[in-house]
Amino acid sequence: MKAVTVPRFGGPEVLRVTEVPDPEPGPGEVRVRVFAAAVQPADLAIRDGWSPPGVTVEPPVVLGNEFAGVVDRLGPGTEGRRVGDEVLGFRLLNCQAELVTVDAAQLVAKPAGMPWEQAGSLSASGQTAHVALTLLGVGPGDTVLVHGASGGVGTVAVQLARAWGATVIGTASERNHDYLRELGAIPVAYGEGLVERVRAVAPQGVDAAFDAAGRGALEASVELVADRDRIGTVVDYPAAERLGVRGLRAPRTAERLAELVRLWEAGGLRLEVAEALPLEKAAEAHRLVGTGHVRGKVVLTA
Repeated sequence: MKAVTVPRFGGPEVLRVTEVPDPEPGPGEVRVRVFAAAVQPADLAIRDGWSPPGVTVEPPVVLGNEFAGVVDRLGPGTEGRRVGDEVLGFRLLNCQAELVTVDAAQLVAKPAGMPWEQAGSLSASGQTAHVALTLLGVGPGDTVLVHGASGGVGTVAVQLARAWGATVIGTASERNHDYLRELGAIPVAYGEGLVERVRAVAPQGVDAAFDAAGRGALEASVELVADRDRIGTVVDYPAAERLGVRGLRAPRTAERLAELVRLWEAGGLRLEVAEALPLEKAAEAHRLVGTGHVRGKVVLTA
């Protein structure tokens, strides 16, 4: 099969689409023929040499942490799954390929009407947003500041917070302000003067802040939110430790992913795909994500 491989750590130019052996499902696993797999900032970090907590990544490595496709082979002990099932799911690495093996418990059914590109882009960003807002205790009556609100994680976070009864202020570049209004957020431009702009649109104050952007977002947040236990980040863990706010992490689960799928089916979740590119254009996809200005997600199609 073809797979997006990192033969050595470095910039986007190191990426190669290579032929690697087809994986075979073990006990409790299924094999999925991948139709779409999104590119996350975490993929760029791994390409540069970062290892996720508890894992040591050494090249060569196949990238990708989320996918959607069709089950094409069953391992022993996978009752409840059938060849031909349309699914979306997650695993650590190996998803940006024509085939992936995965624990059957990390899959959910893909709705018939969900486009493949959207299905392949939901799990990582969607679950990151869900975990973050849950840990920050976001609920009815809150005013929540979402930094990086037009990106993949931010797009879902805005809509989840709105669905859970919160008012949302979202930071983004000016060109994405109409987009944020469509999602139900009050947009503000990031950068110098952010604290004053947020106070102008939220004179009642801000109850919680979620950083999906970095770039000084936490420093602004501690000026706006009184309770530092309700400020968290998924991108700037060193600043979180320095400022005494929360670095947000939790395991991904099929139950959480299924909740997001149900919200999409009910019309309460819009998924934005900025670009869908073939595996062979993985380097271009990494460059796009690396700009930090993608609206929604960039997806690779196999």
